[in-house]
Amino acid sequence: MALLAPVANAAARPGTEPRPASPPPDCDAARGAVRGSLGTLVDHHGVPGAAADVVDRRCGPWSVARGVADLDTGRRMDAEDRLRIGSTTKTFTVAVVVQLAAERKIGLDAPVERYLPGLIRGNGYDGRKITVRQLLQHTSGLPDYVEALAERPVKEWRFRHFEPREQIAAALTMPHPDKKWHYATTNTVVAGLIVEKVTGHRVEAEVNRRVIQKLGLRDTYWPGDATRIRGPHSRSYFSAADGERGGTPPSWADGTEWNMTFAGAGGALVSTPADVNRFFGALFGGKLLPARWLAEMKRTVPADPDRLWPGARYGLGLISTPLECGGRWWGHAGTVPGGHRAVGAVGPGGRTVSVAVNQLPATEHAQRDFRAVVDSALCPPDRTSHPKENP
Repeated sequence: MALLAPVANAAARPGTEPRPASPPPDCDAARGAVRGSLGTLVDHHGVPGAAADVVDRRCGPWSVARGVADLDTGRRMDAEDRLRIGSTTKTFTVAVVVQLAAERKIGLDAPVERYLPGLIRGNGYDGRKITVRQLLQHTSGLPDYVEALAERPVKEWRFRHFEPREQIAAALTMPHPDKKWHYATTNTVVAGLIVEKVTGHRVEAEVNRRVIQKLGLRDTYWPGDATRIRGPHSRSYFSAADGERGGTPPSWADGTEWNMTFAGAGGALVSTPADVNRFFGALFGGKLLPARWLAEMKRTVPADPDRLWPGARYGLGLISTPLECGGRWWGHAGTVPGGHRAVGAVGPGGRTVSVAVNQLPATEHAQRDFRAVVDSALCPPDRTSHPKENP
């Protein structure tokens, strides 16, 4: 059984506003609401550990965690732990593409062929008919090579190195998606190669220089071929079909060690909830892009609810989702096969929240309750229907 581990961290962090000496009463209520939502994931759905980090100009920065970061040692979950943020990486990469568009080095409506001649050809796929915007928006019509990987035994590819062009070539052999909007890591990997073409530097180096170093994200890094996560981090777990843990189901395998080159520019980053918050706060606070270009990122199309969730719309590397209390949040979610899952979100009032779990919610109900943590953080406590706890 996972141990309960409520944690509150009121210390101010670089890049955040200091916590007021006497926060308004609703700040305590907000912490209780988030704590209750995390408790639902741990107590009801069996997720080993869950954590959330919140930044609010009225309440200051604070964090809450429940459950354990390590099933073997029982170490408590901590919102300051690093984890693999999966596809939340996409927003980092896309922000750099849009920066380059603002610098007139990339045309959002230019064809992929202009930058990567001959790369997207064959099996009915044609880079002359796919624009950069369509890559960033997932309307390119390209399939997701990750789906093909997921059909293979994990042991065949978990620790091996992948090159971006190898993944793209694999995608081009796959059937065409049957819907206009089709979420595919392939798109962001192609976008990463465009960054490399126009800058002469690897996409990881450009994201480091233009985003990670600029914002002082000290816990965010590209792991490369290193399969272990540096520094304090939560373990992550995925379902194991070939045995039971402790003699009782569910059976978990440790998925913390993984070669993330399979995801590259579309999913490889390691970060923390606090760094993810700082990134989205900076993006929507105008520190990375002029307002005109942030507006480009926020031009959305309807997303396929079967690949995201009901009501979601997708911009350029950004997901927009209805809040239970009205309005919408902006951000991105990410999942890695080893079990880490993260989401970073900005609410209508500028409050940011980042949520991390170390085992994927296993049912649609659990998925909804994972998303409900965002509502509990961004909505007034009396305008949500999910569980709350007294602070």
